[in-house]
Amino acid sequence: MYRHLFVDGQDSQLPIGKVVCIGRNYADHVRELNNPTPSSPVLFIKPREAICDMHLPIKIPTTSGECHNELEVALLIDKPLTACDAQSGLDAVVGIGLGLDLTLRDVQTELKQSGHPWERAKAFDNSCPLSKFVRSGVFENWQNIEFQLTVNDQCQQQGSTANMLFSIADLLCEVTRSFTLNPGDVVLTGTPKGVGPLHIGDRLTTKLADKLSVTTSIIK
Repeated sequence: MYRHLFVDGQDSQLPIGKVVCIGRNYADHVRELNNPTPSSPVLFIKPREAICDMHLPIKIPTTSGECHNELEVALLIDKPLTACDAQSGLDAVVGIGLGLDLTLRDVQTELKQSGHPWERAKAFDNSCPLSKFVRSGVFENWQNIEFQLTVNDQCQQQGSTANMLFSIADLLCEVTRSFTLNPGDVVLTGTPKGVGPLHIGDRLTTKLADKLSVTTSIIK
């Protein structure tokens, strides 16, 4: 069963909560999917049932069209936040890790064309594999954290929080104006360009700067 763990193996003792996701937070990804650039963060939620362990093989749906990778920096929250200011938001981040916002792209495209919400494409069971977390104090500059996804030893996504349209502090303030964040909740901060379909048997390696590396595989 998934638990929020730190890279040293210590259990955070936090419950498993919801995942608040940020869409369209990297300009190169906005252009990649021919979406308009947002004037404020695009928010959606994955339920706790979406969370699974990135360190184990990842199961993807095989009967709903393409399932795409979207690698993102993940923030683990350990204090309640409602309409927070920037400093309170940053102080509530106990860990920084990686998350995959798995997306049923064909389903999402159909939903968008119909003007319907994205949940069927984004919030299905096991749609949010999470890594272990690095303690947030390890990073001196949260606005220059590099991360990478390779698929079958080929670089698929390469990003840095320096390229976010909305900073981590701004995201936490914006999220908590709409949703209270509780201990054990996770915020996914957006994905850079390089999204694409995953296939059964693919071998994935995700890296968070020089602090964390996870190798996993895609299974049916």
